[in-house]
Amino acid sequence: MARFTTDVALRWSDMDVFGHVNNNKFMVLLEEARVAMMFDTAEAAGITGFREGVVVARHEVDFLLPVTVPAETRVEVWIERIGNSSFTFAYELFANDKLALKARSVMVPFNTETQRPRRVTAAERDFLERWTD
Repeated sequence: MARFTTDVALRWSDMDVFGHVNNNKFMVLLEEARVAMMFDTAEAAGITGFREGVVVARHEVDFLLPVTVPAETRVEVWIERIGNSSFTFAYELFANDKLALKARSVMVPFNTETQRPRRVTAAERDFLERWTD
């Protein structure tokens, strides 16, 4: 299994009144990892379709440990499933090398001109398969 791994930076503003990273801030951290993979890494491989349009259809999150700032955090990302018009990211977020969160996101390629979902292209499928568990 190949996992895409990236460090994500926590900010003091990510904390809630209880001194933990607020639950909604984790969505931003997962997005940063997803964008690094789908936009930066994919574009370096010649795949530009994701930047043209992709939307989140579903998030599923399991919070395993509280995370406080400061902490060294990284997200490991892989693809669980590739369909004809959607694919599923899986994530594990580690804080100071401890597994703190597991999540999934169902993504749908999207045509911004027609405002309609579109199919996963062959090139996108090939790229995603490199990261498939």
